[in-house]
Amino acid sequence: MIRELFAIEKKSQRGLIAAEWVVVGYAVLTTLMMLFLWTKLPDAGAMLMGRFRALVTMAALWGVYRMVPCRLTMFCRVALQLAMLSWWYPDTYELNRVLPNLDHHFAQMEQTLFGCQPALLFSQKLTWPVWSELMYLNYSSYFVLILTVTLYYFLCRYQEFQRASLVIIGSFFAFYVVFDLLPVTGPQYYYLAAGPDNIAAGVFPNVGDYFLTHNEMMTMPGYQDGFFYQFMVHAHAAGERPTAAFPSSHVGVTIVMLMLALRTKSRWLSWFVGVMLALMCLSTVYIRAHYAIDVIAGLAVGFIFYIIMMAVSARGVSKAGRQH
Repeated sequence: MIRELFAIEKKSQRGLIAAEWVVVGYAVLTTLMMLFLWTKLPDAGAMLMGRFRALVTMAALWGVYRMVPCRLTMFCRVALQLAMLSWWYPDTYELNRVLPNLDHHFAQMEQTLFGCQPALLFSQKLTWPVWSELMYLNYSSYFVLILTVTLYYFLCRYQEFQRASLVIIGSFFAFYVVFDLLPVTGPQYYYLAAGPDNIAAGVFPNVGDYFLTHNEMMTMPGYQDGFFYQFMVHAHAAGERPTAAFPSSHVGVTIVMLMLALRTKSRWLSWFVGVMLALMCLSTVYIRAHYAIDVIAGLAVGFIFYIIMMAVSARGVSKAGRQH
């Protein structure tokens, strides 16, 4: 296995891989959005410089791969883009906070469909510390899940590794495009802005441009002395923003992972991701990161993105085969 990692590939990738082209495309698209909204964005210069650094780092790793075209350097190229996903995430807030907030519409739809606010009541009905820790453990294991599926393809199905990486990274950025244009913050932010008493009474005021200048969130529910609860508190303090609620990318990307796992015909991987998906649907509502309708939409949109990315990747594989 070690020899395979460093063995020089006979048919090396000359240009950018498909997953990298997705990142370039997203950088270009959001740069155009930034130019259009330049006077309204408080950190436009820093955002532009960040894109420049991200693309330079990508080019540097491409150069390393061209000098040593092996599996390890290819993995580093994909790993960089996976690691950068958390860097791109706050950008969705910077772009969509200049738009009028839409949470009042989604909270009202939630009330109409369920007759209540599941995100408000779920944690109040199930107060066991073990359950709380399970919910926070599952939610915080999101990137571990993605890494597990990615590593499985790299180690066990390398011929499909680039295709799987395109599906994963392409799906992520497809969600990010939606979040850039759809300013929905989710219960943990909107409930505080609207007033918990209003929410409990079924009143959902329009908070307008409140999140243009505010990013405070409610205290997360559950067992506050738990290890995973405290882990999520620190994680949210470090990188969470009032953005990216509808549809749930946690649920959507997890169903993408499940479809990729099923393709491998690995029972343990499929069962692992399947259990994670079931718990993810519950945990996102339990910790008030999402409305229940976000979960339902995440399941549908995630599956659609998977189908689209698989079709795109199939064309890419066919084109690469003709070039070789």
